[in-house]
Parts: sequence; C-alpha cells; structure tokens
Amino acid sequence: MVRLVPAMYVFGDSTLDVGNNNYLPGPNVPRANTPLNGVDFPGGARATGRFSNGYHVADFIAMRLGLKESPPAYLSLAPRPTALLLSALATGVSYASAGAGILDSTNAGNNIPLSKQVRYMESTKAAMEARVGKAAARLLLSRSFFLFSVGSNDISVFAAAPGDVAALYAKLISGYSAAITDLYGMGARKFGIINVGLLGCVPVARALSATGACNDGLNQLSAGFNDKLRSLMAGLAARLPGLDYSLADNYNLSQVTFANPAASGYVSIDSACCGSGRMGAESDCLPNSTTCADHDRFVFWDRGHPSQRAGELSAAAYFDGAAGFTGPISFDQLARKI
Repeated sequence: MVRLVPAMYVFGDSTLDVGNNNYLPGPNVPRANTPLNGVDFPGGARATGRFSNGYHVADFIAMRLGLKESPPAYLSLAPRPTALLLSALATGVSYASAGAGILDSTNAGNNIPLSKQVRYMESTKAAMEARVGKAAARLLLSRSFFLFSVGSNDISVFAAAPGDVAALYAKLISGYSAAITDLYGMGARKFGIINVGLLGCVPVARALSATGACNDGLNQLSAGFNDKLRSLMAGLAARLPGLDYSLADNYNLSQVTFANPAASGYVSIDSACCGSGRMGAESDCLPNSTTCADHDRFVFWDRGHPSQRAGELSAAAYFDGAAGFTGPISFDQLARKI
C-alpha cells in the first residue's frame, strides 16, 4: 500500500478509541479491555480497548492511507516521551476517547473531552517542534490526515433530558469550530470528518421500543446536527486559507445499508452480535456474553458499536464509494491533496 500521508491524528469518541480509556481511572469509565472484545483481532484475539470484535473504522482508514493500523492511544505513549515523539513523527497519535463529547460536560470525568484531546495534540506538537524544528513539524502536520468522529454522545445525553435544540446545536458547532480552528493554527490542513450516524437505530435505542423500531427523534437530532456540521465545514474552508476537508456521511451510508442489508452481506441490522437479552442490548459485550455465529454478518458488534466488517465497509465507502457518501471530495482525494 502506498503511503499517502506522513501521519494520522485521531480525535473523537468510542467509534475511534484504540485504548485511551484503559488508562483513565474510575469505575464509570467506558472501556473495551475485556473479552469478548477483540476476539477477531488480527494476529490473535485480544481486547485492545476498541469497541469491536477486531479492528474498527479508524484502523481501516489508516490502512487506506498506507499505515498498518490506527496510530496508538496517546495515554499509552504519554509516560514515555520518546515513544510518543517517535509515534507522532512516524505514524501519528490517537486522542479519541470512549464517551467523549464536543462539550466538556458530556459524561464529565469519565473520558477525554474533545477540547482536552486538542490540548494533548498541542503538547505533542511542542515536543515535535523541539525535536525537528518548527518548520519541519509544521510541514509534516500540513500533510497529515486529521480524523474526527464526535457528537454522538452529546446528542444522546441531550436526548435523555431534552431542552432547547437550537441552543444545543449552537454549543456543539461552537466547540467543533474551536477544535478545528485550533488545529489549523497548529498547522493542520487536511480534515476527514465523519458525521453522526443513525443514533436511533443502534440496538440500545431500538430495544427501548416495543416493536424494536428506530427512535426517529434521535435520528432527527442527528440529522439536524449533521446539517449544521456541513455548514460549519464549508464556512471554515472559505475562511481559512489552505484548509481542505472531506465530510463522510455516516448517516446516509447507514440508511443505504439498512435499506438493503443483504447487498453488504448482513443478516442483522438491529441486534448486537455480542450482548445479552432483547436484541443483545441489555448489557455490554462481556466475557460471558452470547455472541452471534458469524460476526461479519452483523452490522453491530455490541449494543452501540459497529462490527469490524462494518468498519471496513465504511472506510471503503469514504475512500472510493458513491459520491453521496463523502463531500465535497472523498477521503482518498483529501489524502492525495498536495
């Protein structure tokens, strides 16, 4: 695989986390550090901190960029400054944290919120500059891929105690804008943004319905946020010279997949492969959980996260799928921008 970018830096929530939360203290921190998570992890079953039976979308995006897998979790490297520096320069770093939101208040105390992820990147950049100089560090960052997937947790927390939707969107877009703008100021130029998917169709949401139907209210909240995010990115690109972005439409991809699951080889779009109770959604994926027979034929690995196969198909759609799955350019076109 041709290396398209020098490094990838990852920001967001459990859809991208590769183990940062394993290093956070506290009984309420969401972690995926026990079996049966990682049961299909390439090279041998092991729970890595990914909410998946193996790899997830960040890994497959990394592979498409010419990397082996997602760069490692920041907190796994932070105690070893040399290891952190080498990773930052050679492949990148993942700051994503399960449960994290755009807002600091989202699941506060049990994750690394987006604003803190950006601060960690700032300290990483300072270490890079100290080693290779400001000009070289800035050049590397300008050519690197900055991957985002965040917002789902903010919307889920809001939906549990609804209020002013317009005010929510304003706060979320303000926080997202600040993160992108701060990273742009550090030298970032290529932003791959994954929008919020069909939150109302994950097993944990469906299981709350007597019929197992999707929660339309949650989906509408997600769609409304995605509209604002689309406008934000277009505005930032117009205002910040040299900023390039690709907005991956996870929401649309999910709609297409759910409308014809067999086309993607799925037999289940509504239940967790690993879990317990109705739709596998009454518990997390635990060592004693029941699992489906064929992990690749379920969209969802656990009650809230895609399977390894779903992550692979998502990355394929974002790089070379139909035009409706990314805009204004694909992840592949973004990576190849000079």
